[in-house]
Amino acid sequence: MSENIMLTTGNGFDGYTIREYLGIVSGEAILGSNFLKGIAASVTNASDQDLVKVEKAKEDAESRLLKAAAKKKANAIIGIQTAYTTLEGGSFGAIATGTAVVVEEIPAEIERISKDLVVMNYYARLVPRPVKVMLKERSNGEVDMKVLFFNYNKEDILGIRGNVEFTNLYDERLIVKDVDFVFKKGNVTQIESEFVPAQISVNDVLLLKEARVIVSKYATPRGVFACNDTPINVSMSARRLESLKAKRGLDAVEKYQTDGMIWTCNCGHVNEAGTDECVVCGRKHDDIKVTTTFNYEEMIDKMREKEYVIEIKDVLMDYIKSIDARYRLQLLEIMESGIQYEKTRGNMKDTVIEKVEKVFEEEDR
Repeated sequence: MSENIMLTTGNGFDGYTIREYLGIVSGEAILGSNFLKGIAASVTNASDQDLVKVEKAKEDAESRLLKAAAKKKANAIIGIQTAYTTLEGGSFGAIATGTAVVVEEIPAEIERISKDLVVMNYYARLVPRPVKVMLKERSNGEVDMKVLFFNYNKEDILGIRGNVEFTNLYDERLIVKDVDFVFKKGNVTQIESEFVPAQISVNDVLLLKEARVIVSKYATPRGVFACNDTPINVSMSARRLESLKAKRGLDAVEKYQTDGMIWTCNCGHVNEAGTDECVVCGRKHDDIKVTTTFNYEEMIDKMREKEYVIEIKDVLMDYIKSIDARYRLQLLEIMESGIQYEKTRGNMKDTVIEKVEKVFEEEDR
């Protein structure tokens, strides 16, 4: 057993934890009293044969150290030190000491799958608004989920029942019906449910790109209320929605718009022109007004109607004079690069449009 004991001069081993300390152990090896005769005060004057004896004494001391640790049922020794000393009577010896311990290997951390998805629908009225679905793999390989809701009027929400609809990369829908979400604290603006079984596989999670949450009813101390509203689908892509939320808040679902008669808040509610703040979320009208006069989304929508980058560039040239001079060269370089890549790599339409969007999204920040 002593051959399998781990040794270190340090205080532990990488990848292992000390489960039990068994105490100090030692091992000694003594050389005869005549060993020092003929050797000067320093070992540096010793012969090769004498040095071999010293090394042998060290090995014997460490061997006895291992046996002492094995008797204590240790599987490791930490803090090992070896010293040479002159003993009573002129004998010379080597002493090895250390602390006998029981160690166990720390299990390798298994990387669990997790994914957050923005919710691609919303409710216009003051009902709990789902904004994010969070998925997490459990140790047994099953998947749990929880949902973050916006609770605009801070009512004490005890539970929410609804369906969760996932869309994967193949545009196939996976529907989890009649899920009950419960909350530890439901009377704040952002309420996060407890985890519940997602009823989908880990492989499904890897393929997901979007989520929708359709609320059927919710419970408060005042009673149970049905949500008969038809949810409104977000008009932008998940990536653009994530960008909007990063700039305008987690509950944002629309870009600010106005025609002079009404204005659409970032939360999606349509307010009358004279209203200073949004009826639903309380955002101040003056704080979210768009200062730029260039409508880049209109340009991008026209780009999406084209097939090739050279046609997309023609759309850009129609708007180029309206674009801030800081971005014109960057946009033209994106177009030229896309045209060149398209000659060898095939259609680059989506890649080019995505890069154009990023230019203007950075401008909004």
